[in-house]
Amino acid sequence: MVSLNRVVMQRSSRKMIRGLGPDTLDVAEISGKWGTQFSFRSYTQFRYPEHDICAGPFTDADGQVRRFDLILANQVWEHLDRPYAATRHVRAMLRPGGHFWVAVPFFIPYHAAPNDCSRWSARGLKNLLIEAGFPEDGIEAHQWGNRGAALKNMGEDWPPVYDPETDSLDDDPDMPICAWAMARA
Repeated sequence: MVSLNRVVMQRSSRKMIRGLGPDTLDVAEISGKWGTQFSFRSYTQFRYPEHDICAGPFTDADGQVRRFDLILANQVWEHLDRPYAATRHVRAMLRPGGHFWVAVPFFIPYHAAPNDCSRWSARGLKNLLIEAGFPEDGIEAHQWGNRGAALKNMGEDWPPVYDPETDSLDDDPDMPICAWAMARA
């Protein structure tokens, strides 16, 4: 079952990541498992609370910052108390030319796991990434949503399951449900 909130984001994001040549990439994912669908050269998961990206970049046993070609964060940034610091820490962990892919909700119910702190539109994500040191011309940001999806988000069954027979994937720029971005270091 796929959440209606993520159908368009996942399709677009898979295309972005495939365009990077996944089998050539050393990848880290922060508190998620979305990246397990790809065949990366290497794949490391950093899970909270053992690893807190807000506290600093992840380091190896010698205290050296771990470096990656791609870092993924799917539906995590809205839970961070210090998302700007976390984004700067991700930037520090990227190899030259490396990428950071981040996806976040916009119009969905509050969901503390353990916290629920922030929401971003595509423009807001781009601004966050710029403030963290990513060059503006290296950022691709998108958002998707519509009123039907927004209404389903208000229902008892959450998150709403995508039904291709009844759920429109048309985009209404004035009703974003989620946003995602890819930034190149």
